[in-house]
Amino acid sequence: MDKLWMINERINSFVWGKGMIFFLLFSGALLLVRCRFLPFTHLRLIYQKTIGSLFSKETKSQGVTSFQAVATALAGTLGVGSVIGVATAITMGGAGALFWMWVSAFFGMMTKYGEVVLAIVFRKRQKDGQYLGGPMMTLEYGCHMRLLAVIFALLCLFASFGIGNVTPANTITKSVQAYLPIPSWLIGCITALIVGAVILGSAKRIMKVNEIAIPIISVCYVAACIYMLVIQKDRLLPAVIEVFQDAFSFSSAVGGIGGFAITQAIHYGVSRGVFSNEAGMGSSPISHAAVEKVSAVEQGFWGIFEVFFDTIVVCTLTAMVILTSGLLDQGLDGVSLSIACFEQSFGAFGGILFAVSIVAFAIPSILGWYFYAQECIRYLFTAKWILPLYQLIFLGLIIVGSMMELHYVWELADTLNGLMAIPNLISLVILHGIVVKCTKEYLKNS
Repeated sequence: MDKLWMINERINSFVWGKGMIFFLLFSGALLLVRCRFLPFTHLRLIYQKTIGSLFSKETKSQGVTSFQAVATALAGTLGVGSVIGVATAITMGGAGALFWMWVSAFFGMMTKYGEVVLAIVFRKRQKDGQYLGGPMMTLEYGCHMRLLAVIFALLCLFASFGIGNVTPANTITKSVQAYLPIPSWLIGCITALIVGAVILGSAKRIMKVNEIAIPIISVCYVAACIYMLVIQKDRLLPAVIEVFQDAFSFSSAVGGIGGFAITQAIHYGVSRGVFSNEAGMGSSPISHAAVEKVSAVEQGFWGIFEVFFDTIVVCTLTAMVILTSGLLDQGLDGVSLSIACFEQSFGAFGGILFAVSIVAFAIPSILGWYFYAQECIRYLFTAKWILPLYQLIFLGLIIVGSMMELHYVWELADTLNGLMAIPNLISLVILHGIVVKCTKEYLKNS
């Protein structure tokens, strides 16, 4: 096992090196400039077509709706990525990691927008009547790179074992064990049974569960964070200053130490930012491609919303709660650190409330990633026995993930995320002109 993790560390250092970080930021910057800073120049329009549309009276679609797709995409990140991921990023990369999360989100909004637009443009209706789309379809039918499309789909399958079930399963276990002395394997088995009861149904059942669960949990979590920041309001400004100072290591007197600190902040900020909002990975466009009767650009607006809400809102609130708590120097990490912050403000009940919330976040996260993998299986294989075999492995790894160490879990997830992003970003850069054309035509007629 030690040799395997050494190999993973080497791959991780390569995948999340300067080249990948540049590639991620460049792809987003390219679209941001070519689309004339769309998230900022057309903010009102984006609001009307996303959150604003939820309050309008529209005919209900018989298929997958835009909001179900967004809820599924957010399910893959909120809680595990936006809460525990932030705690891990700050403890390993310093307060400055939050700044680099903001940077990744600034450009990531357009990366996600471009991914979703292309997913809609190049999706295909299958024999079962359902749409199939995502980077694998974009690569095959847009870039005519069948091999790269297959590689992406395979990487997505492997990533579903890391970020998709091992990471949230581990998070669930740590949250429950903070209050109940239950063996890790037993928690894993219970989680696998709950997930299995849902995934053995249809894809629509997964999206309906996420559609109900994610909004309720998100509102409650945001409200709790705001309350905690009001209590600690005197520490808020110093925390913000610390983020900017640490991002560039202004406080470091020695250049070598400062350089290392900046590298760590950038590495964990960008990688955890991508883990959180999935911009550049190509996973969430798979759920968006399943939506019936939708404009590619309007669905892309939802992609912008996802990154903004996930990183700018939830990640920032989480980070500020941690930085204003004064608990960073107590050697806590991940779930333990987050629970301690809630206990500090709400007492023992707050910690229990947080643990329950994280479990409620983590299960939809597992379901969301199962959906991505299921769509990749539809793309890769025609044999009907493949999906049941995958389901068995997927559920089994939930149990394994519940017993793993936190550090190994996150490093594995980072590596798989980075590998997935490579073919997706290649398609985005090659086909960015189509995204620009669709955007100009839509804005001209709107």
